[in-house]
Amino acid sequence: MTAEPLRTGDGTALHVETQPSLPGLGGLYARGAAASGRIAAGRALPGLPGIGSGRSDHDPGAATDLALPEVAYRVPGVTTTGLARHLHEYQRLLHEPVGDTLPAGYLHVLAFPLATAVMVRGDFPLPLLGMVHLANAVELRGPVRVGDVLEVRAWAENLRPHRRGVQVDLVSEVWAESGADGGQPSWRGVSTYLAKGFELPDAPTGDESPRADWHPPLPTGRWALGPGTGRAYGAVSGDRNPIHLSALSAKAFGFPRAIAHGMYTAARALADVGHVRGDAYRWTVEFAKPVLLPGTVDVAITPETDGFAYVGWNGRRRLQHFCGTVTPL
Repeated sequence: MTAEPLRTGDGTALHVETQPSLPGLGGLYARGAAASGRIAAGRALPGLPGIGSGRSDHDPGAATDLALPEVAYRVPGVTTTGLARHLHEYQRLLHEPVGDTLPAGYLHVLAFPLATAVMVRGDFPLPLLGMVHLANAVELRGPVRVGDVLEVRAWAENLRPHRRGVQVDLVSEVWAESGADGGQPSWRGVSTYLAKGFELPDAPTGDESPRADWHPPLPTGRWALGPGTGRAYGAVSGDRNPIHLSALSAKAFGFPRAIAHGMYTAARALADVGHVRGDAYRWTVEFAKPVLLPGTVDVAITPETDGFAYVGWNGRRRLQHFCGTVTPL
């Protein structure tokens, strides 16, 4: 399939760089740690040329230009023929029906390393370490099956202010190389992240307000998540961030215990919606308080006029963990 010209949502043309294969997350996290250290040094010592960006710790009012790389990564010829066993492991873990159709959450797992590769580029202005995952918006336009040959694309766009820093969208797309989708990606995901403490020059403070008081609905289900939940999802997703693996490694990053992956909880809720979502749907999630492991999550799936809403919370403390929608197309 010939790569179509790519543009961001505001029309910025992107230079497409073709990669030989999808990268591994392990090496990307090592690069991300090094880049995060360089950016932190640049903020602490803004006079040093060639490193860092953002607000100086010595002059909190100062902000330098933050610019996203106008580059999209593309990996053609991604074969899914050998993914059946891995897919079935994912489906069993997430409580999806076992079969040869790749759920939307699995396609996120497939594309996530390429988006991460964008975030560890030398010209990406925000640090990978410490980035807060705020939300996801996904469209699955039709079934993707084991045996399909795919093209995966990823880029960053829409850098904008947030009341606690700046936020950015990482866009990923999965295209069927057969061209059966009529010029549209089979799957498209937008992941929104927050980098705390950064500023955009001459930008107004973001209008995001703290979450209003929330009252939980009647639960339709309850998850009992064991201490190994983060390790299990890390094994199938490749996302072995230390905050998910053990209490000891999570404490090094300020968490009292390991926390569940946000996309594990979102994909588990998607699975709870079940087959009524159909083969094509929009799926959104917003994250609030992290889920500590081990832990219990109350979940409510609520039918709405055009689809379903879902929410997960801590029933004892009445704290919301996540909420979202699933809308059949």
